[in-house]
Amino acid sequence: MARNETKYMESVIALSEELSFTLAAQKLHVSQPVISRNLAEVEGKLGGRLFDRDRKNVRLNKAGRAYVEHARIALLYGDRAFRAAKAALQGADTILHVGRSPYTDPFLSSTLFSVQKSRFPQMRIELFSQYSFDLAHEVLIGALDLGIATEPPESPLLTTAKIAEAPFYIAISEQDELAQHASVTLEQLAGRCWILFERRLHPTVYDNVMAIAEAKGVAAQRIQHITEPEEAFPYVAEGGCIAFVVKAGALRIAREGVTVRPLADESLSLKTYLISRSDNQSKEVSALVRSFMVKLESMQTGQ
Repeated sequence: MARNETKYMESVIALSEELSFTLAAQKLHVSQPVISRNLAEVEGKLGGRLFDRDRKNVRLNKAGRAYVEHARIALLYGDRAFRAAKAALQGADTILHVGRSPYTDPFLSSTLFSVQKSRFPQMRIELFSQYSFDLAHEVLIGALDLGIATEPPESPLLTTAKIAEAPFYIAISEQDELAQHASVTLEQLAGRCWILFERRLHPTVYDNVMAIAEAKGVAAQRIQHITEPEEAFPYVAEGGCIAFVVKAGALRIAREGVTVRPLADESLSLKTYLISRSDNQSKEVSALVRSFMVKLESMQTGQ
């Protein structure tokens, strides 16, 4: 399938995401018959189906999942080829694709940018935001050169270097009695309404919070879930709930009647790592990582 392969991949990927021919067509701004025709072309070449479907349902099967995974990479590299050529025309020798967890300290990515600009002016960094588990996957499949991830999943295929450690912060109403303390303990949160990030955003960290609370005999009165720190603001401001947030989230939510206090529990501290593929042999990546680590160390020691 040498000609027009991109349109086939885009159709299959859109259908895998929407599981509806109508919605996939709307997503790509084409007609439904175009999606059906492109899928039929791919399946005809393969000699088998990528989706199990009947009149009511469309389901991606094992072959479909394999196709979609590699089609995403193929499209990604096509896009990267275009961006690399464009960057070269603009004077950049190298483009590095770096991902960061949305809740990591923005100081880390800004420091990486400052190192790049001062030490590697012919390099350009393109920054992407992904949750830690997705970010690790993107690094593993080669979509990203580096990742700045909070508590990434362990993998023998990843090289990790710890670059930061910080506590959870607890967002509370300024009128809350806990606001009188410089920090709070998990035990002080017992019997309250807790607001936590949805488990799917970071299963490992979520399960750790719940396991440590259970081990200490601490239980919430009830738990609400959010995807963004701002969603917790009205519930915390009115004094009905407390919210678990990371440092970046604390900076965004501490305003107009809401304050934050660090959670004094070392077992719930959050570690942030710089991650790359173990087999990454890029000299540019290695040089940038070394300079970045040296810069962080010098800032931490005050040199």
